[in-house]
Amino acid sequence: MQYIPNILFLIILVLGVGYFTLNIKKLIRNIKLGRAVDASDNKSERWRNMARIALGQSKMVKRPIAGFLHIVVYVGFIIINIEVLEIIIDGLFGTHRIGLKVLPESVYGFLIGSFEILAVLVLVSVVIFWLRRNVIKLKRFLSSEMKGWPKSDGNIILYFEVVLMCLFLVMNATDTTFQNLGHGNVISQFIAPWFSSLSEGTLHVIERTAWWIHIAGILVFLNYLYFSKHLHILLAFPNTYFGSVQPKGKFNNLEAVTNEVKLMMDPNADPFAAAPEGAEEEEPAKFGASDVMDLNQIQLLNAYTCTECGRCTSACPANLTGKKLSPRKIMMDTRDRLEEVGKNIDANGGEFKDDGKQLLGDYITNEELWACTTCNACVEECPVSINPLSIILEMRRYLVMEQSAAPMELNNMMTNIENNGAPWPYNQMDRLNWANEE
Repeated sequence: MQYIPNILFLIILVLGVGYFTLNIKKLIRNIKLGRAVDASDNKSERWRNMARIALGQSKMVKRPIAGFLHIVVYVGFIIINIEVLEIIIDGLFGTHRIGLKVLPESVYGFLIGSFEILAVLVLVSVVIFWLRRNVIKLKRFLSSEMKGWPKSDGNIILYFEVVLMCLFLVMNATDTTFQNLGHGNVISQFIAPWFSSLSEGTLHVIERTAWWIHIAGILVFLNYLYFSKHLHILLAFPNTYFGSVQPKGKFNNLEAVTNEVKLMMDPNADPFAAAPEGAEEEEPAKFGASDVMDLNQIQLLNAYTCTECGRCTSACPANLTGKKLSPRKIMMDTRDRLEEVGKNIDANGGEFKDDGKQLLGDYITNEELWACTTCNACVEECPVSINPLSIILEMRRYLVMEQSAAPMELNNMMTNIENNGAPWPYNQMDRLNWANEE
């Protein structure tokens, strides 16, 4: 009978970690639906970006208040959960505060005391975040794409953090062994008197209950991440590593188009020559993207990493002038379509069955795509190196090169370039006529 709690803990731990592992495998599967892309260049720069942006939160502090509060929650939550290691060991082996047996009391007390201070700071920060979302109602949290689940998701994660921090403090406050140490109870010593009228047995029940709910809550939180925008807690690191290291605004060239241009420029090439005997004729490459499978794997990783913070949209000049475009919605739509495709594959035995839908049209409209000014404000603002512009450009490329569906103004410009060598509707011989005008 004495081993039942240990067995129960092991079962909960295996189920929690196992379900999380299954979801992560599904996430990796979904990302690999995209085109492979070579990101093996500039490794030192990529590691620096990951350390500076993901770990150092360097882009968060561009907006000081939100940035500082985010750092408090991020650092506090990560450091406090170091204690999860102690909880796991205690749960598996039936010990109690194993840290006291392997560390000097002063060191252990310092660690737990630090955790308690951070827990309070996290609570204060979370309350401010909740007020910003629900009372102050910042404009970037009220956009049309933030209604329904996205709004609820933002609040649910805040409630999770409040509950977990409170359970941690209650667990410490009702642990008489810990309180009698006189070390580390920096905050919990002021909570302990709330329970002073209770018997030692009741205190033990409260402490054990808080302990069990705390570890179960952490496992639930871990598995909730997959369904939440807070997946960026894990994905911000690979996303910043694989983020573009090219100058912002640099367009990528399609290899198929490049080869065609080289063929046109080669005076010795015969464009009508038959393919070498035995050579397989390649299927023509698709120009641009109309669905998530046409995007590359980094772009799909971007979609899963999106924090829905809205910094990109709040800096977008098209959005600010009333256009339909919202870079945040582009990323959310891409992720939603990718999830839909993943569920389709799961429901059809690992094969994708055409559902008559695609990202272009069913999720993202032409109007949104052509509203973009390609200014890179969204790319510059994103705190985790997401690039909504790259997806917009790929979908525009599809509209132009596959569907000839560019706006009239753009078609006129391209026709002028083709005929006149310039965007203007004037013959090359007449370009300098203005100089002769009085």
